[in-house]
Amino acid sequence: MATISISLPDAIKGWVDQQANNGQFSGVGDYIRDLVRRDQQQKDVDQALLQALREGEQSGPAIARSREELLALARQKLAEGEGR
Repeated sequence: MATISISLPDAIKGWVDQQANNGQFSGVGDYIRDLVRRDQQQKDVDQALLQALREGEQSGPAIARSREELLALARQKLAEGEGR
């Protein structure tokens, strides 16, 4: 496992120590690793969302439907088993 050394302002160091010692983590390193993992996961979610938005934009204009039409379509798909 690689080691990284960082400098933090006292206020941030105090925050990290407090979070790392709240009983949820085994120490500062565990807390930092958790932060990095969460950041990686969020980046993956962000990329998936951006990709879905791009695909939506490229799919052309949306079909204008009323609320009632959308509800009827959703009910129909659920009845057909497509809502699972």
